[in-house]
Amino acid sequence: MNQLSVYILKCNDNSYYTGVTNDIERRLYEHENGTNNSCYTFSRRPIMLVWHSESMDATQAIELEKQIKGWRKSKKEALIAGNWDELVKLSSIRKSKIK
Repeated sequence: MNQLSVYILKCNDNSYYTGVTNDIERRLYEHENGTNNSCYTFSRRPIMLVWHSESMDATQAIELEKQIKGWRKSKKEALIAGNWDELVKLSSIRKSKIK
C-alpha cells in the first residue's frame, strides 16, 4: 500500500502551500530548488517546512490535503502550532456561521 504524508510550507510572502508526497525530503528539495517553474512556491522562495503528517494511506492523505487547503490561514496556523483548542474553536466558529 502506498503511504503518503501531507505537508505545509510557509512561503517568503507569508502564504502557505499544502501538498502531499510519498517522499518529504525529495519534495522539499524540489520546492527549495524550483524544479518546476509553474509551481505555486517557485516565485515564493525561500520556503520552510512548518508541518507534516505521519505517513498514511493515499486516500486519507488526499482527503486531509483537500481539507487543509480549504482552511483559512488562522486555522492552518493553529494546526502548525499544535494548538488543538484553537483549531477546535475555529472549526466551531465556521460551523455556527453555516447554520
